[in-house]
Amino acid sequence: MARSKRVRRRPLIYIFIVIGLAGAAAAWWLLRGKEPMTFVRYEEFGIDMPVNYSIHGIDISKFQGNVNWMAVRQMQVDEIRISFAFIKATEGISRQDGTFQRNWEKAKEAGVIRGAYHFFYSTRDPIKQAINFRNVVQLESGDLPPVLDIEVHNNQPPAVIRSTARIWLEDMEKAYGVKPIIYTNIHFYETYLGKEFDDYPLWVAHYYQKDKPRSARNWVFWQHSDIGHVNGIRTTVDFNVFRGDSTDLLKLCIP
Repeated sequence: MARSKRVRRRPLIYIFIVIGLAGAAAAWWLLRGKEPMTFVRYEEFGIDMPVNYSIHGIDISKFQGNVNWMAVRQMQVDEIRISFAFIKATEGISRQDGTFQRNWEKAKEAGVIRGAYHFFYSTRDPIKQAINFRNVVQLESGDLPPVLDIEVHNNQPPAVIRSTARIWLEDMEKAYGVKPIIYTNIHFYETYLGKEFDDYPLWVAHYYQKDKPRSARNWVFWQHSDIGHVNGIRTTVDFNVFRGDSTDLLKLCIP
């Protein structure tokens, strides 16, 4: 009988180390909520699109000029099309976007789910800012909740920014019966707003790094580019994705 070869067995401690490292890596990914983010270049849109998300949209103001909403809605590349749009309505206590009413009506006619936003200043009376918005925007069933666009501090301390923002948000909720959406970037949110606003849906701007926003709290919309192109709009336009499917988007809208 031939002599059998001796098998060298690794000490159990090495096995435990490997298992431990694998478990730690898995836990790290779970805790961060990290999923591989895939961007695909679409020349038709002029940008790299995060294809992990199925619901895409834009946000516009008077700077996009005269929008052909039917062309916006009819454009489709692969499975990507524009399903929703946030439209600037008001700013401060007296300014209204000159293209809002037309955009508001034409977006609905084209079948685009619409939302209206207000550019907020913590140095202005929040009640008067709320009145400005309510005088301009008539939200209907199927529209997205009102949006507080809060991204400038105007040298105000966080306590002032939080208190004035809270007044506007609470006024909107009373007026329209839904919780408003907050639009900002992660740095502003964490510096000036913080945990007491975590119960509001968050629309986050994050487009200078090719990755999804990194935040300790969940976000609902992600503005991932400010240089996109779409049929029906001559200028560049902001692109967004919704974190969910079409059913989730409709649930967020006004009943």
